Order: sequence, then structure tokens, then C-alpha cells
Amino acid sequence: MSVPRRALAIGAHPDDIEFGCGGTLAKWARAGCVVHLLVLTDGSKGSWDAAADLADLVTTRQSEQRDAAAALGAVEVHFLGEVDGELVAGEVQRAEVCRIIRLVRPEVVLGHDPWKRYRLHPDHREAGRLTVESIVAARDPHFFPGQQEAPCRPERLMLFEPDEIDHLELLDAVDLRAKLDALHCHRSQWRSTMGIGDGPDAGSQRLAFEAKVIAELDRAGADVSGPAEPFKLMTDL
Repeated sequence: MSVPRRALAIGAHPDDIEFGCGGTLAKWARAGCVVHLLVLTDGSKGSWDAAADLADLVTTRQSEQRDAAAALGAVEVHFLGEVDGELVAGEVQRAEVCRIIRLVRPEVVLGHDPWKRYRLHPDHREAGRLTVESIVAARDPHFFPGQQEAPCRPERLMLFEPDEIDHLELLDAVDLRAKLDALHCHRSQWRSTMGIGDGPDAGSQRLAFEAKVIAELDRAGADVSGPAEPFKLMTDL
């Protein structure tokens, strides 16, 4: 696949994009693609500490996401700000995602697969639906005609965490390092998501997490002899 001139990755929470397609975005950014990220929820459920200050957590997670975007080479992060765990693919949300697609004008959109079976987290299901439905709205002039931005029809949709894989993006060592560095930017998620603590074993736990990510990418790319991120590719948009 040729490198797009502009790309928009849409994730339910801070860190979802890095897990799903961070290496691909880093590869494209190095090749000159203008990469934007859109995070749909505020990440306010992302702590195991029942006494956590949620306003501080939201601020922290936005800061971490901006740092992760910089590690990937993305130029901007957009935040929809929906409450973590309560995302719905409603008309208000669809209008705003449609507006951002029209504003960014991506050739490629990347997002969660809304058709993935046995998906546990409701935000991931709704994020996938919202992405797909907003692409339909963004391309046609009679959806949200009051928006200042002109309609935009992306050329490709790449669904990460796919139920059915039909496209792989190979990663080299630089892409892989950028993905891992971006994931490590989400320090508030080290304990809960990555199994990295603050004690003397943190270094070895960090290496174990990296090894797990690399092993998953190696399995995905086994047929092409290299680490790869898997996608469902849609071109009839």
C-alpha cells in the first residue's frame, strides 16, 4: 500500500491507537504522511485506584496521549471528551467525528473493528460504529449540511483489532521502537494495562511488556517473515 498523504486514527481511549496501529502511523509519518489522532473518551476509568482524582487523571491521560503522538510523529491530537465507559455512537458524537474527518481530510482512516466478535469493552464497539458511521456522514453533503467543512470521502478504512485480517503493515526496527516508546508514554496505564510497577522489578517488567508486544506482532507477520500490524482493509467507501 502506498503511503497516504494524510491519515486519521480514531481510538476509544488514550493508548488504543498506539496498541492498534502505532507502528503503521510511525512508518507513514517518517515517509511524509500528515498524521492526526482522534481520541473519543476522556480515559477517566483508567485507574485501579478507587480514590483517584478523576479530573487529574483526565488531564494526565491527555498529556500522555500528546507525548505518545509526538513519539509517533503525529502532528495533532483531537479529543472528543466523551466519558470513559459511556461512549455511544449517537447523532451528536457522529456530527463531531464527521466534522473532524472533513477538517483533517484524510486519505486513510484507521479505527476499531465494530464487527469483532466477543469484544468485551463497550467503548471499543461503539468507537468502531462511530468511525464507520461518521465516514458515511462525512462523504455526503446532506449529512450535517450546516458544517463549514466540505464533504470528504476517504479512500481507505483500516480496522485494527480485526475480526478478519486481510492486510498487514510490515514494521522495521525504527517503526517498532516508535510504537513501544509511544506506548510507554502512557505511564498512568503501566500497572493496569502493561504490568509494569514502580518497584525494583520495573525494568524487567518493562522489557517483558515489550517482548509480549513484539511477539504478538511477530505472530501477525509470520507469513511475511517480519513483525506486522494486522488490519481489515476496506476500500469501497
